[in-house]
Amino acid sequence: QVQPVESGGGLVQAGGSLRLSCAASGRAFSNYAMGWFRQAPGKEREFVAAISRSGGTTYYTDSVKGRFTISRDNAKNTVYLQMNSLKYEDTAVYYCAARYAFSPISIPREYDSWGQGTQVTVSS
Repeated sequence: QVQPVESGGGLVQAGGSLRLSCAASGRAFSNYAMGWFRQAPGKEREFVAAISRSGGTTYYTDSVKGRFTISRDNAKNTVYLQMNSLKYEDTAVYYCAARYAFSPISIPREYDSWGQGTQVTVSS
């Protein structure tokens, strides 16, 4: 089983960009679909984006389409979330999760392992 570790969060002004990284320790990273989720204070964890094992299929929540891009490098055991045109409402703790399956999906309980999260704060 892989163990995700997120990095790259921080403070950015509205309209700015950040790139989150998720390095997954463990074996057979390419057997796992990967997802990004986020949780704002007082709110439930929500789906952001996901990518299939090969990277050929991606899936986004509507609110980030056209602004965020998920990608992966299986040789580096890493998945990325490029976030552009950030908005105040993107402020949250962002979590990376791994799912031992091909397909990327949006349901948190279907993921097998989770990182500790990285804080993204967008100032208005």
